[in-house]
Amino acid sequence: MSASDIDQLILYVSLLFVLSFPLGLYMAAVYEGRKTFIDRLVKPLESLTYRLSSVKPDEEMDWKQYAIAMFVFNILGLLVVYALQRLQLMLPFNPQSLPGVSADSALNTAVSFASNTNWQGYSGEQTMSYLTQMLGLNVQNFVSAATGMATLVAFIRGFTRHSTNLLGNFWVDLVRSVYYVLLPLSCCLALLLVSQGVVQTIDGYANYHPLETIKNARGEIVAAPVIALGPAASQVAIKQLGTNGGGFFNVNSSHPLENPMPFSNLLEVLSILLISAGLCWTFGSMVGQLRQGAAIFVSMAVIFLGLLFVCAIFENQGNPLFSQMSSQLSSLSNMEGKEVRFGIFNSVLWATCTTAASNGSVNSMHDSYLPISGLVPMLLMQLGEVVWGGVGSGLYGMIVFALITVFIAGLMVGRTPEYLGKKIESFEVKMASLVILIPPILALTGTAVAVSMECGLSSLCNHGAHGFSEILYAFSSAGNNNGSAFAGLNANTVFYNYALAVAMFFARYWLAIPALAIAGAVAAKKTVPRSSGTLPTDNVLFVVLLISVVFIFGALTFIPALALGPIVEQLQMVIPK
Repeated sequence: MSASDIDQLILYVSLLFVLSFPLGLYMAAVYEGRKTFIDRLVKPLESLTYRLSSVKPDEEMDWKQYAIAMFVFNILGLLVVYALQRLQLMLPFNPQSLPGVSADSALNTAVSFASNTNWQGYSGEQTMSYLTQMLGLNVQNFVSAATGMATLVAFIRGFTRHSTNLLGNFWVDLVRSVYYVLLPLSCCLALLLVSQGVVQTIDGYANYHPLETIKNARGEIVAAPVIALGPAASQVAIKQLGTNGGGFFNVNSSHPLENPMPFSNLLEVLSILLISAGLCWTFGSMVGQLRQGAAIFVSMAVIFLGLLFVCAIFENQGNPLFSQMSSQLSSLSNMEGKEVRFGIFNSVLWATCTTAASNGSVNSMHDSYLPISGLVPMLLMQLGEVVWGGVGSGLYGMIVFALITVFIAGLMVGRTPEYLGKKIESFEVKMASLVILIPPILALTGTAVAVSMECGLSSLCNHGAHGFSEILYAFSSAGNNNGSAFAGLNANTVFYNYALAVAMFFARYWLAIPALAIAGAVAAKKTVPRSSGTLPTDNVLFVVLLISVVFIFGALTFIPALALGPIVEQLQMVIPK
């Protein structure tokens, strides 16, 4: 990495910490019902929402009621998005008269956006009308992110309360997440993006008038292409802040109308991690121990920075096959699949952030990365999306790993494990096992089925180790609710639309519901006073243990599969034939 790359990284990490810390404290105040500086503006809207929806904000729920409310609300949103896609030809705000989406693709997209995955097997500007983008996809960008944040808040309350079965009110947590956090931040970011040239309009696509007549290979005059437009800035803002990642245009944030400038690139890549990082401090504030939030924050940062350096080093070294062809090509970095206006480091930084944060947006094509560089974003997803992770879901996933860590440490010293004053017993460990085992099962089972069937192999643009990596990446992305793709796989087929939809659905709700079950169980327990035998969970030793457990349970599960994909592909490139 060059000195310029190091400077950019220092600037990025500094901004992330400086902005996420006060944001985290602010979010803690929001969820604890304390007064905030935007109460005068938002409080009347919040109260009106409760009255119109017949919500009683003072009535709290146990974990089962909370889980049912969360699940039913998301299913209803899924059905609305599905209907909008199927009927969009008959609905307004469709200036290009785009037809209804096929049943399999519509279901895949509806599950994808409801589950905060935002996997897209279609080209946005050629498939979705403005109404579908705004009323369907963009609304889900808000509420799916808010669902993750609400689930996290209920999870945290389990550790702050004792001798009770109540975790708060899902509807209140959902509304506050949208009104106090996501909507204000999105409005500010959207305005900044518009100032940088990100398009925001409901006019039809623009006609392109070339200086010369366009002819095809046979010399025949063809019609001039049109330039796709639309209300992109508003969707880009929440897709980044809510770790959604679904692009308005097909090539996502590498599109010049979605991410035109270096400054817009900085704003967008910073917003990917902003809320997820801030929630670490929210956690520390709500449990009354900021050091606990700092321990989680540092654990995530160490893993993130370590893998970022690996990805950057390999991409800057360039393709080893070039060195075998000519010594003059050996110094070239790997610019394939990257925008010149961003370069190597900003592409690698985005790839690492987007897969660490369960975001899935891209400003470069991951399929064009060198094998070990491509392994890094794949591995970040396979760790369980707990390195920052999705807003809410990433942090409760990491805390589940913390529970496993104290459990293992307790076994080593012969003590009942404790975390934040709550004893971790068999039920909590069983639920935690579901959270850490379901994503690998979905990813590896889906990959095994796909490579065993003709309908899974027929979509590949590449074969051999790289083709296997494309399939493994797709199911790792869906099975961990990330949404990014290796791009060399045509996933808009009946098989992949249904298979990936199943993976995305279970990866979201089979993790959220066990997490709420853990919260309900620990909330009912009494707080145990700390003693000399209590394992500290806010020091360097615990950070090292937590990182080790994440890699043991996350990374080692996928080592055999990675050996068949990017690892063997890298060996094939460096070993002369």
